[in-house]
Amino acid sequence: MQACGRCHALRFPPRPVCPRCNSFEVEWRTMSGRGRVWSFVVPHPPLLPAFMAVAPYNVVVVELEEDPLLRLVGNLVEAPGAPINSVDPATIRIGEPVRVAFHQVGDVALPVWVRASP
Repeated sequence: MQACGRCHALRFPPRPVCPRCNSFEVEWRTMSGRGRVWSFVVPHPPLLPAFMAVAPYNVVVVELEEDPLLRLVGNLVEAPGAPINSVDPATIRIGEPVRVAFHQVGDVALPVWVRASP
């Protein structure tokens, strides 16, 4: 995660100037990969026609353990590599702990979320 080299505030998405102190100093930090479901939605109908075959699926917003004001979007899945419709949306709970996993698509690794032990 990008952080300010002067005030050390985390920021996402990455950008050249710190929104807190206006510094151009940048550092990168390794995050724990843990967070909590802050919000979620089940798109009806799916946002793009290509997703029709996997509907219903969820889109979660996760607040990071290191800074609850930093939130990342992704899908909650049963296990790394599982399809985006592998979790029944009725079982998702706001505040439930999750951890990041990465799903390889070609040469890109997409972040997805899996349930974590509390």
